[in-house]
Amino acid sequence: MNFFDRLHDRIRTVDSVVSVGLDPDPSRIPDHLADYDLPRWAFNRRIIDATHEHAAVYKPNAAFYEDPDGWAALEETIAYAHGKDVPVLLDAKRADIGNTTRQYAKVLETVDAITVNPYMGRDSLQPFLADEESGVFVLCRTSNPGGADLQDLGLETGEAVYERVAALADLWNENDNVGLVVGATNPDELEDLREQVPDLPFLVPGVGAQGGDAEAAITYGLANGVGLVNSSRGIIFAGENQGEGFATASGRAAKRLKTRLNEYRD
Repeated sequence: MNFFDRLHDRIRTVDSVVSVGLDPDPSRIPDHLADYDLPRWAFNRRIIDATHEHAAVYKPNAAFYEDPDGWAALEETIAYAHGKDVPVLLDAKRADIGNTTRQYAKVLETVDAITVNPYMGRDSLQPFLADEESGVFVLCRTSNPGGADLQDLGLETGEAVYERVAALADLWNENDNVGLVVGATNPDELEDLREQVPDLPFLVPGVGAQGGDAEAAITYGLANGVGLVNSSRGIIFAGENQGEGFATASGRAAKRLKTRLNEYRD
């Protein structure tokens, strides 16, 4: 089975499309974990223990692991999540040319899916697209204000750049392994993109700390019941000021988001 088949089964098993973002900002990790050899791993392990019953995937962001101890913490985190039967989507936004992008794609030997940046075109993504078993989420429409600098630009065809990205991703989906990253803060754009690419699952960030539209995320983010709605800070730091009880608060936050999203699922 490819990634989206496995994700479909996981969603059914836990009745959830929640993606839990594992972004362990060292400055926000509880003090009582500071003396561990790998505080980020100690933090993630407790988050996973508390949330795995509600998680369709875990989504670590590579930015929080890019140092020697961080990579070690990430390896432990991936293995532990897999031990709980939860897929791992690495939010790395990778892409490059030639042997560099082939090297980047080797991470798919360890994780189940990855986010990629389409700015350099298909050849920069080919090693990812060619991996039939892994998921490839193409960055399409982001919710940050600066996203409009490029994504909103109009082309001669009348499309916006982000709409062309969606159309290209649809063409690149030869192995049924491509999805899109589409922010949740503009429901109209979510709806328009779903009409344009009816079969591509979306990874929808921004529901949680960024205040995205949960109903729109479900209504337009899922393709045949498959898709992901991510919350990072809203879950993992829900118990930030609760000392050793932080993970219990994270578990409650994950369950609340799951319940909230399920109100809109068929």
